[in-house]
Amino acid sequence: MKKTQSQDVGPLHQTVARGFEFKNGHKAIAVGFTDQQLSAHAGTAGFWAWVHGTDWVRTLGRQLPHAPARSNNQIPALDNALAFAHGLLGAARKLTHLAYFRRDPLVPELLGVKRVPSQSTFSRFFQGFRSAGQNLTCFQPLWRWALARLPSRQDGYTLDLDSTRLIHPDSRQEGVRVGYTKHGLKPCLHPLLAVVAEVRVVAQLWLRSGNASCASNAVAFCQALRQNLPSHLRLRGVRADAGFCVPELLTLWEEWALRYVVVAQLSEPIKHLLRGDLPWTSTDLAGTEVTEVWHQTQSWSRPRRLILIRHRVAERPEAGGKLLFELPGYQFQALVTNLPATTAPLEVWRYYNQRADCENVIKELQDGFALTSLCLDKFWATEAALCLATLTYNLTVLFQRHLGWQQKVTVHSLRYWLFVTPGLISRPAGKTTIKLAVPARERDWWQRLWQKTLAPFPNCNAVENRPTFSSHYASATA
Repeated sequence: MKKTQSQDVGPLHQTVARGFEFKNGHKAIAVGFTDQQLSAHAGTAGFWAWVHGTDWVRTLGRQLPHAPARSNNQIPALDNALAFAHGLLGAARKLTHLAYFRRDPLVPELLGVKRVPSQSTFSRFFQGFRSAGQNLTCFQPLWRWALARLPSRQDGYTLDLDSTRLIHPDSRQEGVRVGYTKHGLKPCLHPLLAVVAEVRVVAQLWLRSGNASCASNAVAFCQALRQNLPSHLRLRGVRADAGFCVPELLTLWEEWALRYVVVAQLSEPIKHLLRGDLPWTSTDLAGTEVTEVWHQTQSWSRPRRLILIRHRVAERPEAGGKLLFELPGYQFQALVTNLPATTAPLEVWRYYNQRADCENVIKELQDGFALTSLCLDKFWATEAALCLATLTYNLTVLFQRHLGWQQKVTVHSLRYWLFVTPGLISRPAGKTTIKLAVPARERDWWQRLWQKTLAPFPNCNAVENRPTFSSHYASATA
């Protein structure tokens, strides 16, 4: 009988993982294993194919203020920025969520990066933005890059100036201060942004502390934006709400010969006008009447054209405006403008109402690109994160324009149709190939999309270190 056990130093026998099975109450489901690599966001390949066909990645890498990587194990700053943008497209809301994409084997190849960073690496990356001047130097060329891709228009573009409140209950971060929000006084941040109305592209974003007023730093904001505007783009006008009706801004736009329409605050002098005997004129809108006067407030250096609008609540309960206790039954609005007298008061009002689309852009930035949840310890780091998120939004708008889509599609729709499309990854002969899991009824649509995506770049698939893309129908249609 053998009393000692010999040591097993030979090779282990090859094992095959067995499958499992469970029941969901109606049928049995088997669970097995595969060595094939899968990606849950393979549909972003079209977007990144377009991005790599432009010079965006090179421009972004040139502007980042971080020092070059000193070791082979260090993730370059450009890789952090690209992974951050990709995570937002995949519905990430925080830096922690961005790290989930480390499990996706396709992301490094799509972006051309070493690997997806961890949460701590993202935090250190944004800590590299330390001052206002550093952020301006980095992001001004990137805003200009997006604007330079817009075509010139004979009538020019309209600029919508607006601000929003980003509520952050944990007020320990720099810049989070108590300010007025639609939910009352809350700790918040107060970004200032401008939107090119006709194309819904954000022209610039600056971050401000939560206790800043709407017009705080708005003059410097407009001056920086005008200097950064590409020469082929002409502004036809600017629109803003009552928070920007300050004499410094109105005087600045008049010096630039820029047409503006701004909501006037219903101050006591304007209320006194409304109580008077004004020559109200009926319009083609039932229950809406307009008039205009030349008015000068105490802070204005000269009289300006004031458009007054009133709506009968009984006939137009949905109309905007404010109720005055002294004049029940009506809602009132006041607009300050330097549009010529040939522009009728009702047309001035209608032109301003088109500004409502700016609110949709802000809502999409908050809901689709995590503006409400990106808040870091340092103020300038937070501004850098918000700017990169907004620039990612601009890229999706430009991508849709490149595809020829006339109506802008929200990022939620893009995720449904494109970004969350799964795919199977293979590497025949060392060449990365993605097979998108697309139903047969949708493959013609996908084929047309890819033809539009790659049309301006006939050698896109031949570029070094860039994966090629296919769908299940590729071999059948070749």
